[in-house]
Amino acid sequence: MAIGIEDFAKVSLKTAKVVACEPVKKSDKLLCLQLEVGEEKRQVVSGIAEYYKPEDLIGKTVVVVANLKAAKLRGVESQGMILAADAPEGVKVIFVDGIPSGCTIR
Repeated sequence: MAIGIEDFAKVSLKTAKVVACEPVKKSDKLLCLQLEVGEEKRQVVSGIAEYYKPEDLIGKTVVVVANLKAAKLRGVESQGMILAADAPEGVKVIFVDGIPSGCTIR
């Protein structure tokens, strides 16, 4: 399904530094990431636990959908979504290390 540029323009993509990460209790698939998006702090829950250990993500810079409506996953609030790709060997988070947190992706 094709979308127009005006639909794409509604999506706010920002760079975010992972400052903390831990598994979500009672879940084998979810990680809870604490993100620094410029000066703002955010919490995002992501279904990447089978592909990444929390310690492998801390200090990395990721891309987050910053204006996604907040949702609760397993009782934990998620304030966005990190971008990842379905690669042949499994899910791969999109890392943009070297770019400061809070930058807008255009």
